[in-house]
Amino acid sequence: MGLSLEIERKFLVLNSRFKDQATNAIQMRQGYLSTDPKRVVRLRLSKDMGLGHTKADLTIKGLSTNDGASRLEWEQVIDYKEAEALIGLCVNYPIEKTRYIVPFKGHTFEVDVFEGQNKGLVLAEVELFKVEAEFVRPDWLGVEVTELPGYTNAALAERPFSTWPK
Repeated sequence: MGLSLEIERKFLVLNSRFKDQATNAIQMRQGYLSTDPKRVVRLRLSKDMGLGHTKADLTIKGLSTNDGASRLEWEQVIDYKEAEALIGLCVNYPIEKTRYIVPFKGHTFEVDVFEGQNKGLVLAEVELFKVEAEFVRPDWLGVEVTELPGYTNAALAERPFSTWPK
């Protein structure tokens, strides 16, 4: 928690084989108080499916680099009941998803299966210690979409996947 540099790459997911490798699943509901790319402000409520624990956090993310792979991030845990009250202040569509935690050959992938207005979209992210870091690609990992701004959660809150041309 606190201030850090977030470095991650994002991919489409080809199939559901990742579920066989998942060690945990977390239900998430999140909204955005600001979707300005220079200062995204996110409110997230999470429920651990295995343990049943709930958590809420407030996150501020700075402008991404040109390749979309890194940006400054500040995150703080906040009171869950207060977060439930604040979620009503968020703009546009809420993001609803289940996040699967999938360790794979030295890295951890977070696979988000979206519901609600973004149903049908499945994305995987891998956090790295540097942009050029090497990692082994699981066979369920599809095309990289890191540089495509429409695949950020903030963008999906404004223009959900269900509204995209088929």
